[in-house]
Amino acid sequence: MEEVDEIKEVINKINIRNSGSKDYQKMKIEELSANMREVMKFQQDIIQRIEDFEGKGLQHDLINYAKTICKNTAEREILKIQDVYLKKIETEYLK
Repeated sequence: MEEVDEIKEVINKINIRNSGSKDYQKMKIEELSANMREVMKFQQDIIQRIEDFEGKGLQHDLINYAKTICKNTAEREILKIQDVYLKKIETEYLK
């Protein structure tokens, strides 16, 4: 049962991250780059934890749910950052 609680904890971390969106429009290019790296690191860490749970072979459905929301949350955040990042690059460097 402890593994189930750990999986739920990972899901809660993902959901908390999802709810804490930042105002990327106000950030500088360097800040956006740092946020992009941080999101990718977060995704890698969570995927690694999920794969560890998979290795134990427990709660297959819960693990798949965690993978799905991690992927969707990270991709959504990355796309937001990329959109703002590319617009800022265009306005600041490609005038």
